[in-house]
Amino acid sequence: MNTVLRTQLAGVSRRPARMLLTGLAVLVASFVVYATVLAQQITERSVLNGLSGTPEATDLVVMSGEIARKDITAVEGLPGVAEVVARAENGFQLGPGYLVVSTDPGSGPLSTVKVTEGRFPAATGEIAVTPRTVERMGLPIGSKIPVQPEGGKPITLTVVGVAETRDDVGFLSYGSLDTVTAATGTEYIDRLEIRLDAGADPQSVRERIEPLVAGEGAPLIVAGPEVREQEAIDAASQVEQLFIVVRVFVAVAVAAAGLIAASTFRIVFAQRMRQLALLRAVGAGRGALARALALEGALTGLLAGVTGVLGALALGHLIPVVLSAFGVEISSPGLPLAQAAGTVLLAVLITVVAVLAPAFSASRVAPLEALRSAATSGAKQGIGLLRMITGLLFALAAGGLAALVWTSLPGPQEQNYPAEQMLLSVVGSGALAFIALIALGPLLVRPVLAVAGRPLRLLGPVGRLAVGGVGGSARRAAAVSVVVALGVTLVTGVLVGGDSIRVLANREAVAAAPADFQLEGAPDGTLPAGLAEKAAGLTELTRVTPYRRVVDVKVGDLEGGNATDLSTTALPSLSELDVKSGSVADLAPGRAVVAGYVGLQTGDQVTVSAKGKQVRVTVAAVLGGPTPLRTEVLLDRADLTALGAPAAPTGLLADAATAGEDGRTTALRALQGTIGAGSEARVEVLADQRDAVDQQLGVLMLIALALISLTVLIAVVGVGATTALSVVERARESGLLRAVGMSRGGLRGMLTTESALYGLIGAVLGVVLGVPYAWLAVSAIGLDAPLTLPVWQLVAVFVVLVLLTALAGVMPARKAARVSPVTALGTE
Repeated sequence: MNTVLRTQLAGVSRRPARMLLTGLAVLVASFVVYATVLAQQITERSVLNGLSGTPEATDLVVMSGEIARKDITAVEGLPGVAEVVARAENGFQLGPGYLVVSTDPGSGPLSTVKVTEGRFPAATGEIAVTPRTVERMGLPIGSKIPVQPEGGKPITLTVVGVAETRDDVGFLSYGSLDTVTAATGTEYIDRLEIRLDAGADPQSVRERIEPLVAGEGAPLIVAGPEVREQEAIDAASQVEQLFIVVRVFVAVAVAAAGLIAASTFRIVFAQRMRQLALLRAVGAGRGALARALALEGALTGLLAGVTGVLGALALGHLIPVVLSAFGVEISSPGLPLAQAAGTVLLAVLITVVAVLAPAFSASRVAPLEALRSAATSGAKQGIGLLRMITGLLFALAAGGLAALVWTSLPGPQEQNYPAEQMLLSVVGSGALAFIALIALGPLLVRPVLAVAGRPLRLLGPVGRLAVGGVGGSARRAAAVSVVVALGVTLVTGVLVGGDSIRVLANREAVAAAPADFQLEGAPDGTLPAGLAEKAAGLTELTRVTPYRRVVDVKVGDLEGGNATDLSTTALPSLSELDVKSGSVADLAPGRAVVAGYVGLQTGDQVTVSAKGKQVRVTVAAVLGGPTPLRTEVLLDRADLTALGAPAAPTGLLADAATAGEDGRTTALRALQGTIGAGSEARVEVLADQRDAVDQQLGVLMLIALALISLTVLIAVVGVGATTALSVVERARESGLLRAVGMSRGGLRGMLTTESALYGLIGAVLGVVLGVPYAWLAVSAIGLDAPLTLPVWQLVAVFVVLVLLTALAGVMPARKAARVSPVTALGTE
């Protein structure tokens, strides 16, 4: 075996490009695996810094109890304590708005703000506001704000500066502890954040603090890092779950790398058939030959794994440095050696598993093959009977499991539906279908190629030769196309599922926030006289829509609901409501629109009653979720009047006349200006809620597509490696084509087209699998989301995948075209 192994390694050393191409997919997989480890470290550290409200320099936190002003002085005097910051806040009603004033030192390691204009408050009554608060509430530097807190004494707040903070929601300001407590007269604060001297022992300081704050209602004393971690977990509880999903996609990418590696090993061994036959002829046994080939694979995996880990480590530490140059601060990863070693071992394991089947197949070469004039053997076509039966059984199992999920989908308002179990069943069915695709791939390539390749055949000899080259090695085409299909299936699933969830989220957002602004009077009260007319006359607003509300309404068997007379045609967004039956345009006297959970059907007669009054209406439409404005029933104006609604509107909805943050701010200030002094009417910016939902969905889609791109990347790498190896294997064929008159451009076009065909076949199979499974997954979640089909996004993915796989074949094609026909014809 040693002689055989030395012979094989000598051959590898003479042609290192073969080892590089064979291990390229494993190298990329190793890079992805270790990069994921580093990405999780970066994310967790960055989330800790970005989502925790406690500064990183905080060593101890005194919280969750009664903390008096005198405790601050006592703690400040303890040995080892460098700085103590008291955290407290108070809220003040400013006309139609609400201003929160919080404490902060304004500078130093324990500050959470950065002054950008003016100065930080120093005296009682001075505040610094955030930039968005300046815009939304019209509070530039120099503004004086008289406030009258509930149960407190009057105080005048003076804006002396503008300070940026992490979450600027448009009603935040900062000041001293005296400013926050002066209005209420309280001596108790929320928490103390403590920074210790360098070298001070946190436990010793904690023991000194405990007797100072002991007694009834004593607060907790917690280490700063523990508080930060818990705050980050509370603010982003999905981080760990997200990386569980990441690891699932990484596992899929690793499996794809294994498939690519197995395919490339099979091609490489086929290219060395004559050499292997010679070894068999001089006495090498099948077992020794198989073990030598397996060891060659292990060496390939080792080199690929080490290279991938080093590349990921370099990139992981480079990204924070590069981003910091653009003003984006993220944490740097550590140096997880155990995970690095595990990644390398995984790479070795992948290649050993991938090489076993090709090695044992190659070891069965007959010694007489050494007498062949060619160094390679012909490509095998079709599949064996056992593989066909296995593939069909997996396909039947996948179909049966999918049918079970389909027949178990929840009905309307069904309770206790096992959504997680059904979703796992969909994933299981998809996995079985993919295994069936691997087994039956060579059989599926030919019909797909026959349809997809028909236009290429019309382009002339280059197109016909490209289609014939792919069809002439169905197993190879299937091995590569199946990995492409896996990536396309995942991308298709995310796009279709994401579009369905987006439509559902938009419908729910329309119900919760049908306009940019909502103005309501005092609780259970009406708007001041003439306010709705003033708002309608503002040029900064459009689609001003007054409405009335009646509370504590009984609709059928549902009690404690609300009814409004909001016009369903006044706002364009209301056309996107999730209508399960009927039409919201049919709202009229004697006809109502009800929420789906009320339990009524279109055409039902129902009595709506409130405070001894009632109306009898027919259900004109049933919505899938709540009706707009968090009400259970929409009535015509006349029916709501009969139910006891006041003549004056209780609220109004309006949109900003100009899009964008500036237009929204201008409209908000104009709307607030219509509210007289002393009025209890309040304005709520509903558009901010929609923005938050859109942002969250956008981030989730980007994360999902980024994860899936790992599989697509490995698939494209596999196409490039397969094309490159195919060029080496078919050197004589290329030389013959050049000898009979094919130009270099024609040869490049033929090989690039073959590469694109791998992507085309995979894309077709991926879309065919991805769309139905995405619809099934959306239905299985139980959210009652619509089944949508983002056609243009899918077309874009299809085209991009074909282009990427074509580009993967450009370099090998250029290399083949540069070889002279004489040299190519002399290649064995």
